[in-house]
Amino acid sequence: MSSPRKIVIVGAGITGLAAAYYVQKKAREKNLPIHLTLIESENRLGGKVVTHRENEFVIEGGPDSFVTDKPWGLQLTHELGLADQLIPSSEDRKKIYVLRNGKLVEFPGGFRLTIPTQIMPFLKTKMISWPGKIRMGMDFIIPARKEDTDESLADFIRRRLGSEALDRFAAPLMAGIFVADAEKLSMKATFPTFLAMEKNHRSLMLAARYAKKNPPQRKEGAIKPAGNAMFNSFRKGMSVLTDELAKRIEGDIRLGTRIVSIARSGSGYTVEVDGAKPGKIEANSVLLTAQAYTCAELLAPLHGTLADKLREIRYVSTATVSFTYLQTYIPSSRPLDGFGVMIPGSEKRKILASTWSSTKFRHRAPPGTALMRAFVGGHRNEALVELPDDQLVAMVRKEYEELFDITAEPMLHRIFRWPRGNPQYDVGHLNRIAEIEKNVSELPGIFLAGSAFRGIGLPDCIHSAQLAAEKIIA
Repeated sequence: MSSPRKIVIVGAGITGLAAAYYVQKKAREKNLPIHLTLIESENRLGGKVVTHRENEFVIEGGPDSFVTDKPWGLQLTHELGLADQLIPSSEDRKKIYVLRNGKLVEFPGGFRLTIPTQIMPFLKTKMISWPGKIRMGMDFIIPARKEDTDESLADFIRRRLGSEALDRFAAPLMAGIFVADAEKLSMKATFPTFLAMEKNHRSLMLAARYAKKNPPQRKEGAIKPAGNAMFNSFRKGMSVLTDELAKRIEGDIRLGTRIVSIARSGSGYTVEVDGAKPGKIEANSVLLTAQAYTCAELLAPLHGTLADKLREIRYVSTATVSFTYLQTYIPSSRPLDGFGVMIPGSEKRKILASTWSSTKFRHRAPPGTALMRAFVGGHRNEALVELPDDQLVAMVRKEYEELFDITAEPMLHRIFRWPRGNPQYDVGHLNRIAEIEKNVSELPGIFLAGSAFRGIGLPDCIHSAQLAAEKIIA
């Protein structure tokens, strides 16, 4: 029998764990002996997927769910035998609010993200002024853009729907998904379907109405999500997925271990590590799933141009602050009757949004209680992420008092900080990624995967891991 192929995976977030799982799976399918080493600088597995469970509360530090219209999250869930633990978001309570002039205004029904598909909810909404509605209506007559160059989300929405639609709809909702500045966010990298809608139908509103009348049919044999919701999660939290992946991984898992260097060694590489087991690891293949700037420093001695391109991917810092309350402390005048509230930058608040977690998903809080989560930092004010715990809690409490009339002290709180943890898909991102992929192909045996490249969501990261595993085994 040939000697095992030695594979090192750097980073044990969802991408690294999924890559380890798929590498092992594909190696078994090909009867290929491997020796896998998984290296993680933190003292825990899972990366941003972290669930805190206390007194029947299920508190998420990172993603609280995954979208079901991208198949890779569901596929992996079913492969791992976790389908019976999936829960859908609460479709009967899926109101979303947007802050306008300090007041919560319900996001109108019949919208596809920022595009109205029904006339009456659009005409009745108080989220946007009549001049703003008239400007949005001009989408019917504005010609499609002829240039094929990338543009920002802000430029695209202003051009098609106007500045007020950008501030009230697109920036808090669409840019909020990526925790990004709408003035810099790449349309091609984040919302290519909107570009296709303009190209194929000229008008976004006409395209949205067409799509509503001709919904895509679920492919025969496609894996079904829990319920009919766009979002699925796990009854006991998202870490159910990463915990199960960790159980399936065979090999040398090293926590609290830092990569010192990666150097060429014959036809492979020598990976030097520092930690509980310092030393050098010989590898035929090395997969890096860490942040792009970390990958840049490790790869700089091997390929300077690649490192420079990786450094061009910006990151911003964010934090989540979760509070739990007795339901009696929530004013009846402001019930938590939806998924939460998005906050436009023009409102000048210190939080980006608030998710009402116990409304969005059942089984997140015991009866008679509520769980809320605030988002802090991002491109608006990264410095807030670095506030001491007591100051951060006090700031969010003050925001909640002014926004929701909640004056009570929370029963418990949990803070999760993600310094330089959110990659920014700036205009020109796909061109940048194409150059990175070309450069890394010049380093046989080196591979990249993760949220910095072609999708930030959990299904995107899993798909990225799948593709990397296929290349490694091939």
